[in-house]
Amino acid sequence: MMPQPGHAIHVRHARLLLGATFLLATTNPVRAADDEIVVFARERSLIGKAESASQGVVGHGDFTTRPLSRVGELVEVIPGMIATQHSGTGKANQYFLRGFNLDHGTDFAAFADGVPVNMRTHGHGQGYLDLNFLIPEIVETVAYRKGPYYADLGDFSSAGAAMFKTYDTLERNFVTTEIGEYGYYRAVAGVSDDLLGGSLLLAGEAASYDGPWELDEELEKFNGLVKFSAGPQDAQTTLILTGYGAQWNATDQIPQRAVESGAVGRFGHVDGDLAGETLRASASLAVDLGPTQLSAYGIYYDFNLFSDFTYFAADPASGDEFEQADRRWVYGGAVRHEMPLDGLGLRMALKAGGDIRFDDILEVGLFQTAGRGRLATLRRDSVEELSLDAFVEAKIALAATLDVTLGLRADYYEFDVESHIPANSGRADDAILSPKFGLAWRALPSLELYANYGQGFHSNDGRGSTIAVDPATLGPAEPVEPLVKSEGAEIGLRAEPLAGLNLTLAAFWLDLDSELVFVGDAGTTEASEGTRRFGIELGAFWRPEPWLVLDLTAAATQARFEGDPPGGDRVVNAVESVVGGGATLLLSEGITASLRVRHFGEAALIEDNSVRSEPTTLVNLGLSYERGPFKVGLEALNLLDAQDNDIAYFYESRLAGEASPVEDIHFHPVEPRAVRAALTLRF
Repeated sequence: MMPQPGHAIHVRHARLLLGATFLLATTNPVRAADDEIVVFARERSLIGKAESASQGVVGHGDFTTRPLSRVGELVEVIPGMIATQHSGTGKANQYFLRGFNLDHGTDFAAFADGVPVNMRTHGHGQGYLDLNFLIPEIVETVAYRKGPYYADLGDFSSAGAAMFKTYDTLERNFVTTEIGEYGYYRAVAGVSDDLLGGSLLLAGEAASYDGPWELDEELEKFNGLVKFSAGPQDAQTTLILTGYGAQWNATDQIPQRAVESGAVGRFGHVDGDLAGETLRASASLAVDLGPTQLSAYGIYYDFNLFSDFTYFAADPASGDEFEQADRRWVYGGAVRHEMPLDGLGLRMALKAGGDIRFDDILEVGLFQTAGRGRLATLRRDSVEELSLDAFVEAKIALAATLDVTLGLRADYYEFDVESHIPANSGRADDAILSPKFGLAWRALPSLELYANYGQGFHSNDGRGSTIAVDPATLGPAEPVEPLVKSEGAEIGLRAEPLAGLNLTLAAFWLDLDSELVFVGDAGTTEASEGTRRFGIELGAFWRPEPWLVLDLTAAATQARFEGDPPGGDRVVNAVESVVGGGATLLLSEGITASLRVRHFGEAALIEDNSVRSEPTTLVNLGLSYERGPFKVGLEALNLLDAQDNDIAYFYESRLAGEASPVEDIHFHPVEPRAVRAALTLRF
């Protein structure tokens, strides 16, 4: 069954729906109307297989009925994770997990069929994570791991990582058309067949959307994928080609005072010239030889984004609009090898590997603009960034029910920056070692306890490693450490007390030496103290009846700067609580109904906690009916027509006519209630 992506819904009246905050999932196969077996990955027991309480696998069946407003919301199958947006559908999402405002991916890594997605030394933000090139209908599984405990994960993965895998062969070919309010149109198709002794998968997507904004978004989006898999199971070769392009107008966050005065509507804008355009093409080759896996990839990427957050604060004459540009080639490869290694009377499994990646960044720039025309160059660079890593991990069975995992990872980075400001050109390098430890004890056949510890890191923007002159003020600037260490630990459990009931519980802490990053919006670096986060996460998945599936996730986190910073110790935009849940009915008549609710709580918008964001609750309702090869879907989005915000910030801006900049909340609203319909033909 193919999912019908739709709008996530944000509803302010969450408290009325807490009784329904159970998320759709299922733990056993359910037979659909045409006798097709729908399999859900969360039915699989991970007791005796997982290394921590905060890892899992979500299958296609788990999110088949999950309405999506954005592709990036696929990450919300990860307990405690939120994806929002503040600048147009085509832009990467804003991600929140474990007390991190991950911006667009600084401490959360993602991989698509083994290819890294995060863009380092990016024109908009370090670790920029744009998932818009994924086609949800052909995603087979989403595996996730949280925390710096895994030797095979490195850069950007301190908070967590997600691994997206597409189908090799579709269960059934399909064509889907969708139509919805606010000018929403989408068509997607997927076909797979045998070819030359292997399997060929072709998929394509086209979408357009105006949105509820006073400035029509005019989104145009195209996606394509070709995947060829061949060979026996112990020697399989997979070739994947992808292409993605999008352009859109953007309605950024707007100042609260302008809305309250009536100068700007809730779905209005201040600068009507904001827009974006992106292009991504990739080729990857993977060879699976059983215990050994080899892979290589190449990516071409092009990005332009026009933004304006402060209007006339910096330049009262021309305005503060700016353009961020990024154009690059990325090349890389990986090797993995696993082998049993018994000795000293112990059963052991050894895993080792390494990665190489080279970013040939032809242009990464920041420009002052007006009406999308360049007025001045604030920063324009070309960067060559090379990274090498190697890791080894041993899993040792100390007893029949007790496993220990020991790992060590080594990373080396090298930067070569050529800047339009000669003083900011130069070379830098850095290296880091990251030890890992895990303990898993099966106290009962239905209960496993975990303890984990690890060190990790994220890389900083290469331009920040060689900076000497602030491009805005031309004053001196201090370079940042290229690699920033993280350290964390957690204890947790995984329980299956009843048939069809899976529970996970984890309590964690995570330290980051510094949240120093290159600020793409300003063209310089911004310093902060180190941070510490504590949190607890709960996940519950239950299938009390073959036709009913319930799911609940909840997380609470405290994030603080260490030391005694003069402005306060709160980490800005660190969401303190997340609750998600829903219920799904899978009926034999071919009817599926799902109600989903997700809530993310308040966050400090300034370090002294004197200004805070309001909580936001999101609800989706989906209905579908299948008969023969046809499926009809209907989604009611923002069912209660919430007036909540997708995201909020607090900073100074100056509107036309104001004598000086004003500190204010700037917010991007959730989209109003909308209905979308879909028709799918499967063959």
